[in-house]
Amino acid sequence: MLTDILLGTIIVLLIILIFLVLRQGKVEPRDVESAVSNSWIKLGLDERFGELTTYAGDIRDNYRSLEQMLRVPTQRGALGEMALETILSDQLPPDMFGIRKKVFGGKIPDAYIKSTVGIICIDSKFPLENYIRFMESDDLNVQDGFKRQFLRDVKGHLDKIAQDYVRPDMGSAEFAFAYIHSEGVYWFLVNEGFEMLREYTKQGVQVLSPLTLSHKIELIKAGVHARKLSEDALKVQAELAALSRGFNEVDEKWRVFHQTHLRNLGNKAEEIDSAYKRLREDFDRMGRLSEE
Repeated sequence: MLTDILLGTIIVLLIILIFLVLRQGKVEPRDVESAVSNSWIKLGLDERFGELTTYAGDIRDNYRSLEQMLRVPTQRGALGEMALETILSDQLPPDMFGIRKKVFGGKIPDAYIKSTVGIICIDSKFPLENYIRFMESDDLNVQDGFKRQFLRDVKGHLDKIAQDYVRPDMGSAEFAFAYIHSEGVYWFLVNEGFEMLREYTKQGVQVLSPLTLSHKIELIKAGVHARKLSEDALKVQAELAALSRGFNEVDEKWRVFHQTHLRNLGNKAEEIDSAYKRLREDFDRMGRLSEE
């Protein structure tokens, strides 16, 4: 918004200057000053910049409130859970996920997804205190200490996720998700702790950001859809087999009826017809005798 207004102002001023040059052949400083002042007032830019100043103050205050909230672990965790729930509810049907509900062994993850390979638990409580200290410090030696401590915090957190939520023997998938609601923190970990993340991925704990979680959800949905199609195909195949068995049964009964009962019925019908014809001939003969 601010960029658009500034760009529009520059374009208008350039047009005015070009007009003055073409009309007078030269530009005096007072002419430029007068043109700029008149344009500023006519366009109402003084009022707009006043509004922008107010908006900038509101944004700064909101940012400070959000930053302060992120410093408190409980509030930061609540924000992460809200962001996680929004992503899941936007991309999955209600029967495919749960929020803070008991799963195997009485564990209560922040969320879980029902997949074709079992329940995928998601933990969104990430230890960020030392990361925040790292970002706020200007001393390189102090920063290095906070970075090492942050990586140790992450390692301990991922160990707990592996212990609590990677339980295939109890119905979970062979992996769980550690969700970070900040893309910046995620990419910091990818750059500074890539080998650690790769090792935990082998142990079944995948660290995800909002973007990578959305990608994973789409893959899970595709797997569930493929499984449903496979199950539907098996149902159709079973129904066709049942229909084939029913047809064979009807065919066998029809063969018996046609080749035995219907043929016998035809023979009996011919016998009855022959008897009827003989009886009719006898009645006709008796009628002729009575006339004579």
